[in-house]
Amino acid sequence: MTTTELGVLQKVDLHQVWQKEAEDFTPWLAREENLALLADTIGVELEHEATEKDVGPFRADILCKDTATGDWVLIENQLVRTDHTHLGQLMTYAAGLKAVTIVWVADKFTDEHRAALDWLNQITGEKFGFFGLEVELWRIGDSPLAPKFNVVCKPNEWTKPPPSSPELTDTKLLQREYWSALRGLLLERNGVVKPQKASPQHWTNFSVGRSYFGLWAAVNTQKKCVTMGMSCYGPGAKAHFHLLEDDRQEIEQQIEPGLSWEALPNRKESKITLRLDAADPMDRRDWPRQHKWLIEKLEAFHQAFSPRVKQLDASEYRPDEPESSEDEE
Repeated sequence: MTTTELGVLQKVDLHQVWQKEAEDFTPWLAREENLALLADTIGVELEHEATEKDVGPFRADILCKDTATGDWVLIENQLVRTDHTHLGQLMTYAAGLKAVTIVWVADKFTDEHRAALDWLNQITGEKFGFFGLEVELWRIGDSPLAPKFNVVCKPNEWTKPPPSSPELTDTKLLQREYWSALRGLLLERNGVVKPQKASPQHWTNFSVGRSYFGLWAAVNTQKKCVTMGMSCYGPGAKAHFHLLEDDRQEIEQQIEPGLSWEALPNRKESKITLRLDAADPMDRRDWPRQHKWLIEKLEAFHQAFSPRVKQLDASEYRPDEPESSEDEE
């Protein structure tokens, strides 16, 4: 029997790499690959908006956008143990920027500051979330340093008070159960598609990695079908759609032939869709098949579209004819 020699993990002091928070650590954290690591840790996809963002006479470390919801995400970072000053800054900047997801990154969290974030997660509405992350650096022998984020506190959706609303109908309850089951499978899979919290509605959204683009899935209990797809909306939606359509053949080779490409010239949204017929969302026995199909197609769409939408530039689109003025209505 051969013996494989294993290395030993060695923890490295943060200050060996980053001397100053504002000049060294914040710019490093704002880089795309490092934000992606942080985003994966908290289960969202982030799009960098600004570093050292002005908030009145102050400056917030990093401002991002949650590409699935379009909401603002505030990131405040420290190279040392958490302190009251940064807790105050966190609240001031979150209020000034109207952030709904607040991420505090530090070398170490005190018990008091961990408890403060847990308390904020309990008393705020379900839309808001406070994360506490400890950052570490590790290496094996002479290997390059590897960063690691550890979640020390996060929103607990099970303790959030539900928003006041009329009593849910049986259909709404079933829809929430349907998306909750799909969400559980996606979380277990831990793949590229990150689920949102399950809501009592006929649709749910997923990030594809850029604002104004999004994956989605929907159920129709009357037509007994399940639909999913990707939408382009916001500024440049039509140009972005047609630029993607130029790659239609290659995209359909990646996903499957016969996608429905819907420019929707009289609406602000354009979309590319797939539909599973003979799929009754009311039939719980058929949910495993429906959810399997959704997961496969959502992952295929994400792999095909995510790298493409991140590279799109609406100014590169040259239409044969001017778009209808109705698009702007």
